Amino acid sequence: MGQKLLFYKSSAEVPIAISCSGSLCALKRQIITSAMTSGLEFISRRSPIVCTGGCVASSQPLATQIGLDILKKGGNAADAAVAVAAALNVTEPASTGLGGDCFCLFYKADSKKIYALNGSGRCPRALHLELLKQQGFDEVNPLPSSHAHNVTVPGAAAAWVDTVSLFGSKKVSLGEILQPAIGLAESGFPVSEVSAFLWSFGAQKLQSPSNKFGADLLIGGQSPQHGQLFRNPSLANTFKALSKHGKKGFYEGRIAEAIVQVVQSNGGLLDLTDLSSHMTEQVQPVYTTYKGVKVWEIPPNSQGIAALMALNMLENYSVREWGHNSADYVHAVTEVLKRSTVDCQWYCADRAVVPVPTEELLSKAYSTKQVKLINMERASQSNNHGNPFETGNDTVYFTVVDEHGNACSFINSIYKSFGTGLVPEGCGFTLQNRGSGFSLSSVHPNSLAPGKRPFHTIIPAMATNAETEDLLCSFGVMGGFMQPQGHVQVLLDMVEFGMNPQRALDAPRFYVEYIKKDQKWHLYLEDGFPENIAEDLKTRGHLVHWPITGHDRKLFGGGQIITKGDWWRSSSDISKVWWAGSDPRGDGCAMGYCSVKDCY
Repeated sequence: MGQKLLFYKSSAEVPIAISCSGSLCALKRQIITSAMTSGLEFISRRSPIVCTGGCVASSQPLATQIGLDILKKGGNAADAAVAVAAALNVTEPASTGLGGDCFCLFYKADSKKIYALNGSGRCPRALHLELLKQQGFDEVNPLPSSHAHNVTVPGAAAAWVDTVSLFGSKKVSLGEILQPAIGLAESGFPVSEVSAFLWSFGAQKLQSPSNKFGADLLIGGQSPQHGQLFRNPSLANTFKALSKHGKKGFYEGRIAEAIVQVVQSNGGLLDLTDLSSHMTEQVQPVYTTYKGVKVWEIPPNSQGIAALMALNMLENYSVREWGHNSADYVHAVTEVLKRSTVDCQWYCADRAVVPVPTEELLSKAYSTKQVKLINMERASQSNNHGNPFETGNDTVYFTVVDEHGNACSFINSIYKSFGTGLVPEGCGFTLQNRGSGFSLSSVHPNSLAPGKRPFHTIIPAMATNAETEDLLCSFGVMGGFMQPQGHVQVLLDMVEFGMNPQRALDAPRFYVEYIKKDQKWHLYLEDGFPENIAEDLKTRGHLVHWPITGHDRKLFGGGQIITKGDWWRSSSDISKVWWAGSDPRGDGCAMGYCSVKDCY
């Protein structure tokens, strides 16, 4: 019998019908040839996951499954989140790991309270602007992103331990939580497609002759291919040390010494005291309300306030009347994001070192003033931050909920691909280059200083009912400066346009960025926007790049969402059902299970 396949190619207006008979070889060749033309095709659809027990959404199916296993073993959302974080360190080392930082939001169901952990590290105590100036580095001639001076203290290990200690169930030990990742690292795992691409994208850092142990994350000197098995026994041993000795197993002893050795041998100044004195900070999350929804973010030094400022401005508009991804919608949201981004990139800094006017920036009065400066017919090219006092990019994000209603929104990163690329001997991970987030201007609030935390791009988020404090969703979109923009877009998709979490993540996204080289704002539209929208935005003065396709879609980040009930439907109430989605731009998935008492 003959067979027919409907193959959707993004550049075509309709699906392409391919017929064949007999052997499927010819059909397979046609499919492969078509798929290879753009590098990465989007040819499938997903339904949102619905369940009543626990649920995990991450960028790797293996990590998602590990999170579920911990939940079924008796762990809660915090325990499972750390297990997922460790698994992603194994499977996505270009994006995350113990050599980087993390942030955590935890919703405690019985008290309806949200807790926050700042797991970011600080600048070495011996590093300062005058020293960098003596070495020839300043605003005009900044440090190369892979320079060892950009290694700030890795905060992830301490935050993992503290997440379990402060919020965990106490029914599973740290060793049990890390054991699945240890098994993956020791036995090996098949590398997934997007991860293989990101691995190859940053492999040159690992292949550098000065990076003595970079080969530990390669196979025969090359990045692993899609489907190839990769083992990382050194990382397994690092996890074992953390399991056995807790934070001391990482910030003191062999691992700490290896970190210091590789940094200092490459010209950096990080020392053992920098590591041993590191502590996670429990902070008060910040929030704003948007049409009855309370949106929560990590406070500065995180850029979460950019999303909240944007939502405050958008509350002044009738967003739904524009229509989803219409030209008016994209223009207005873009203009709002420009203003919140510029403000954030000036004011956002380490609050322990400099005052940050968070309350003023998040005031409704300030947002109203900012909106009055937006012209709906013309794009702004201004890059000047506002003054609130007048009115008084490589990361992993994942989320976990448990059957008790607790939720954990978690993000972990080593910043740019493989961070600095520096691999400490016998450790199996690379060190972040988060120090790139500092300004080298002495007058900037975020200027580099000894013991200071840098501006941070990574932001987990949550949303609750503004009246009842019931959890609405735990969500995030990773990807450099795209993150607050992604938070705004997927939240509006649900709140304003009634999309379920999977559909909200599937929807085409846009990204606006100020390019210093030409001193202009650039607007990027993902494949899926029609040409007439791109042309309309061009007439308003936007410098539009369209369509962004294939692996270039990584520009728009990758998100995960778990919601409590289908609250985005105007007639619906919060229910016992979890709804979850996972970003199609990554390799991951959302998975869940039903508790017996609820389903049978």
